Amino acid sequence: MTELGNTQYDATVLLVDDNPHNLKVLYETLKDRGYHLLVANDGEKALGLAERHQPEVILLDIMMPEMDGYEVCERLKANPATADGAVVFLSALDDVEAKVKGFSLGGADYIAKPFQPQEVIARVKTHARVVRLERELQARNRQLEGDQARILDTITQGIYGLDAEGAIVFANPAAASIIGCELPELVGQNFFAFHFGLTELAGLPVLETCQQGIAVHERGIEMMRQDRSLFPAEVQATPKREGDQLLGAVVMFRDISQELDSERALEEARTTVQEQRDQLAHVSRLLTMGEMAAGFAHEVNQPLTAISNYVRVALRLIAADPIDRELVSETLGKIEAQSHRASEVIRRIRGFVKKPATGKEDVDLAALLEETRQFAEVDARNNDGGIDIHITGELPAVAADPVQVQQVALNLIRNALEATREANTKAPVEVRAVLQDERTVRIEVLDRGIGLPEDAEQQLFLPFYTTKKEGMGIGLPLCQSLIKAQGGDIGFERRPEGGTCFYFTLPVAPAA
Repeated sequence: MTELGNTQYDATVLLVDDNPHNLKVLYETLKDRGYHLLVANDGEKALGLAERHQPEVILLDIMMPEMDGYEVCERLKANPATADGAVVFLSALDDVEAKVKGFSLGGADYIAKPFQPQEVIARVKTHARVVRLERELQARNRQLEGDQARILDTITQGIYGLDAEGAIVFANPAAASIIGCELPELVGQNFFAFHFGLTELAGLPVLETCQQGIAVHERGIEMMRQDRSLFPAEVQATPKREGDQLLGAVVMFRDISQELDSERALEEARTTVQEQRDQLAHVSRLLTMGEMAAGFAHEVNQPLTAISNYVRVALRLIAADPIDRELVSETLGKIEAQSHRASEVIRRIRGFVKKPATGKEDVDLAALLEETRQFAEVDARNNDGGIDIHITGELPAVAADPVQVQQVALNLIRNALEATREANTKAPVEVRAVLQDERTVRIEVLDRGIGLPEDAEQQLFLPFYTTKKEGMGIGLPLCQSLIKAQGGDIGFERRPEGGTCFYFTLPVAPAA
């Protein structure tokens, strides 16, 4: 056995022949072609060299003692380490039967003796290049398969490869973990029978992917684990194709039990927050009513006193003889007007302090702001101020809770009246409403007070921050919470001429 050649080569070529002369001729033919040349004079030596060096090409003589070329070829192809080498038979036998036998054993080519050097050079070059390219491709495929396997191992979603009938031909480790079984147990199972316990498959979405090539994505599908327990899953199925042929589907799924529990908990928390916000708003309105109680007592007492006086007048007129019917009628009309005035005050109070109904409605802002102005007349008198309302253009209805919007507007108006009084100015508080854009109405409350401190932007809407000596610091944060619940925004701007503009926005009602 002899190994010849340098250390840098384009390919390795194994020369096998029991005739020294033939070996020498082959060697001389190929020695300057950039190959690593190995030489063996019998089959056993050839097998040993081939396993150690894995040559791209083996030039193999058929007629050798003890172990002929056919047996050497058969054993080379049976060994995974040498199976991909190109075996080129060398023989003086030139009949078809010998060639067919060589090809049936895995031979790649056949050169008849006596061979021509140029033929040997050309065929060795061709087969060496083909084998080298095949090995590079196989190495690349192994690398890609390894990368793919590592990626699939790290994915937390279950992945199946299904054939057209729904049989599982591939599964990743996450699928086995979710289902609660070993990975080999999944391969070969029918997806529909295993996970849904069904033999009647009509209507199942993944079946449409396997058989019709329709991609699907569904959430909340109940699947079965190996122990037959159910779990909610999110399932995505993508058709698997080769050219125009539909081969099945790739299915990705995940257990969303915890996700659904979290969503339910979040929804419950949102409901609780909404209830607490409504309760806080209700308490705030009751506190406001407590502060305004004396003024409203005066508001109600005035018409009640007038009614009492008019009743006494009416009684005297009725007792007179003759009765002045015209004067009695006029007096009764005044009694009716004063009773209506008292009932309106009470109606506004009851509407303001009640808990609002759940949901929003279409609200006429002009009417709501006018009613709020009437409500704030008591504060206006107490603060020696006035309230002017300006509606720009024809306003569309807004989608909002009218009681909560009125609460915000009243809070801002009362703050503006107090700020104006502290600045010792007589300018009335202005309330403006304008269509900001096709989707939004903006309401502004403007005062000519002393203005806000420099750090107001950072703190004004924080709970318990207040610029009032006796304030609690919950009014503006509550206003912000109520307006955001309506889908609007709230903020303020400093006025160049002095004072502050507080504003809030509300969405235009869909019908409008």
